[in-house]
Amino acid sequence: MKIILIFVSSLDGKVTRWGEPNVNLWSSHQDQDYYKRIRNESRLIVMGSHTYKADHTTPSPNHRSIVLTQHPETYKSQEVKGQLEFTSESPSELTTRLHQDGHDQMLLIGGPHVATSFLKEQLIDEVWLTIEPKIFGAGETFATEEKLDVSLRLLSFEKVNEHGTLITKYEVVRAS
Repeated sequence: MKIILIFVSSLDGKVTRWGEPNVNLWSSHQDQDYYKRIRNESRLIVMGSHTYKADHTTPSPNHRSIVLTQHPETYKSQEVKGQLEFTSESPSELTTRLHQDGHDQMLLIGGPHVATSFLKEQLIDEVWLTIEPKIFGAGETFATEEKLDVSLRLLSFEKVNEHGTLITKYEVVRAS
């Protein structure tokens, strides 16, 4: 299964502006349009509970959205079979199950704890990162304070506005 991690970041590597989780307050409309298109095209979307709360994810027959949480029982009333589910599985357990269910691609939309857990288990195949020409100084990065050593190779980049917003795609380079 191909797993794609997608984020928007400031030039100084922040995925939140001063800790505020709503990126729509600072990301360009070009990034927001790109993200909506990619998300709408994705059949399988995985996120953490903070992203779920901030993103206002609603069940859809076009997508299977899975929220990773330490307390899935808290969200039992919000589950919709085949559309929205909550689980405390590890990234490798979840990936194995979803691959066995016939999925061949997963879009991982955040947040930092979920991204880091998938990176630690070496499950990410590509990182799609929009870089906004902004500097915040304070805020979260898309990987938490863990020791990681992930090498990437640039696949493509595109300048999408006059300010210099870049949409980049990288593949994860596996050690030989």
